[in-house]
Amino acid sequence: MKFLHCMLRVHDVDETLAFYVDKLGLVLVRRNDYPQGQFSLLFVATHEGAPEIELTYNWDGRSYEGGTNFGHIAFAVEDIYEVCARLEARGVTVLRPPRDGKMAFVKDPNGISIELLQQGAPKPPCEPWTSRPNVGTW
Repeated sequence: MKFLHCMLRVHDVDETLAFYVDKLGLVLVRRNDYPQGQFSLLFVATHEGAPEIELTYNWDGRSYEGGTNFGHIAFAVEDIYEVCARLEARGVTVLRPPRDGKMAFVKDPNGISIELLQQGAPKPPCEPWTSRPNVGTW
């Protein structure tokens, strides 16, 4: 068995792509627009050939709220402190700071939680992260 993708319904294609591509650093692998079905499918990934996130945008204006059956998407990162600093510089709020050098959480524009996990052993705790409280829910 091979993991292919997970699907998220999104409210705003431009805002969502700005988050996943410009801020988080994923690659837009492909986009398919279906005028007859009135929806678009956009696939993003860490790199070509990697498991993907399918971003589904329905053109009819329906509103989708996050369900309690979906937890989060997780990404391993090489340097959790650098990634969190880069995301903050790009306007993303780090909801659960990486105080332990191992884990942090942010949210995409649709309210989907994104978990960032340090690859390998946790990094030693350091400021400014160790004294930061959680912000909101993650």
